[in-house]
Amino acid sequence: MNLYQILGVRSDVPEEDLKRAYRRLARENHPDRHPDDLEKIARFQAATAAYEVLGDPAARAVYDRES
Repeated sequence: MNLYQILGVRSDVPEEDLKRAYRRLARENHPDRHPDDLEKIARFQAATAAYEVLGDPAARAVYDRES
C-alpha cells in the first residue's frame, strides 16, 4: 500500500500536515488505548512505519523517486 494512503494525505502534503495526520492516527489507534483491538494495533504500526519514511526528508525523497 502507498505510504501516503496509509496516513490519509496527498503526496504533496507539507511536512507539518504530514505530522498532524500521523499524530491523529497514532492517537486514534494507539495500543495503550485499544490493547485488545488487533486491527487498530495494525493500523498504528502501519502509520508509524509510514511516518518513519515520510517524516524524514531524505527518505521521503527516495520513496517519492522510487514510487
